[in-house]
Amino acid sequence: MEAFSELKTPSFVFDATTIRRHLRALADADVPVTVSDQRTRSYYLEGKEPMLWIDRWGVDSRADSLLSWLHGVGACGLSERAFLVNDLERDLQALRTLHWQDADLNSLAARLEYRLTKACLRYCYGQRFGYMNPRRVFNHRDVEKEDTTHHQAVKYRQLFDLAMDQPAQNHHELVFRKIRHDSIAQYLDEIQPRSNYYQLLCQMLRGDSAAPLRPRLLANLERSRWRLHQPIPETGKRILVNIPAFHLYAYGEDTLLHMRIACGAQATKTPLLSSAIEWMEVNPQWVIPMSIIKNDVVRHAGDSSYFARNRYEIYDKETRKTLDASQVSRSMLLSGRYRVAQRSGADNSLGQIVFRFKNNFSVYLHYTSSPGVFRRDVRAVSHGCVRVERPFPLANYVLDDPDEWLLDRIRISMDLSAKTERGKAYLRAHQNDKEHHLISYVPVKPSVPLFIIYYTLWPDHAGTLRSWPDVYGYDQTILESLKPFID
Repeated sequence: MEAFSELKTPSFVFDATTIRRHLRALADADVPVTVSDQRTRSYYLEGKEPMLWIDRWGVDSRADSLLSWLHGVGACGLSERAFLVNDLERDLQALRTLHWQDADLNSLAARLEYRLTKACLRYCYGQRFGYMNPRRVFNHRDVEKEDTTHHQAVKYRQLFDLAMDQPAQNHHELVFRKIRHDSIAQYLDEIQPRSNYYQLLCQMLRGDSAAPLRPRLLANLERSRWRLHQPIPETGKRILVNIPAFHLYAYGEDTLLHMRIACGAQATKTPLLSSAIEWMEVNPQWVIPMSIIKNDVVRHAGDSSYFARNRYEIYDKETRKTLDASQVSRSMLLSGRYRVAQRSGADNSLGQIVFRFKNNFSVYLHYTSSPGVFRRDVRAVSHGCVRVERPFPLANYVLDDPDEWLLDRIRISMDLSAKTERGKAYLRAHQNDKEHHLISYVPVKPSVPLFIIYYTLWPDHAGTLRSWPDVYGYDQTILESLKPFID
């Protein structure tokens, strides 16, 4: 090589120091839009780390591997512009043909290095974790409590409680190692969403009739990029409540039970979560949450007729003694020392059965004392719980091979007709009893997985993919967050 040193053209020689100076200038001028952008900027701002894409020979096939994936972003509804595809192709061509117009070799190399990293991180973070963080976005969307003096939110309603993969603080270092060790092509393939649902939406997006559905397709594609820790299984018992459809789907090995539901109103939205139904209560007592006491009950403090009319009782939590409602003040109700509960019965707000599952919101599935709500088209009416249209078939579904006498005890306790001779005999013997509470607590073993989801494109009970109304406006929230990545 020394023998050819006199043939060396200075304008075609990489200078690492000059390239790093240009990289620092690019980083200093950059305005990060995403977390991945911040990681790119930080990496080059100090200028101490080795370059990822540029070496003494130029840029190798790793850049081509990245560009081949970036050319496919339009197929999943994203914009090539967001990933700097045209800029990368132009600069890569200029570098490889040694033909540039607006820069010298080192500034061109720096620009290509910076943009390759920025585009790569944007794509890797987005395809692996989603292009928005739903936990952060949705749980800072609806104000629950406000500082009225300063007009600032002090508490937000928690709407999203689905555990999902999130990038570690140093996730960018993993991507950088993949680039350095020439395994970025394999990694880009590994992070692609694989679900059949995702592939179906991509296929629909390419169809001739996709335009009217495009916003809905983009929002649901983003949902399907989120890697849930408890994904919906494709086999076995599982219950899905899809809020936009106002419908519950209970899947079995060869059966499907479906029914209408009512869910949380706009001010008290039903949270998105996954859990498992573990037990049922027949003719439950409704212990009124403090949020409802503050909003609805407390203004009736001291009005014994209100409490009697609604069959509410007030208990001292410590002594468990019942208090005279006329003697209970507003401050007592708000102190947290007392429990307000509605007695069980057909007119109980929970109806005659409730399906319990662990969650952070004190919500559950239950029947209702106002079944007329199921005749409405829009059924966002509750304080957050999910009301189910057909509670006894659901009770039968969640039980694992129940015997007929257990089912009859549930029927009789719900004021339904008995089916067994034993049950009929019991009713004849107790025909003068106003209440037939043969059973109150029914364990569900094994527990049945439950998913409360929000998809505006989702199959109905016949398996036909349908478009459902964006009742809570979550599609719009997602699309707003996706603006940097879509046209």
